[in-house]
Amino acid sequence: MVNTGINDSIMKKSKKVSIPYSNMSYATQPGRMVRFFRVCFINQIYQFFRLNIKIMKIVVGGHS
Repeated sequence: MVNTGINDSIMKKSKKVSIPYSNMSYATQPGRMVRFFRVCFINQIYQFFRLNIKIMKIVVGGHS
């Protein structure tokens, strides 16, 4: 067995403890641009029609 001495005492002091359900255990918060695009009405209309066109392509392709 190897005697680590100083390294062993440092490892004991720097033991990382995670607390469940703390703020650090949740996901990161979105940035300013992400929050802007989530509430931007023009972007929501664009995404709505983009998704509908994508779905229509799948439906029309299945009926040919």
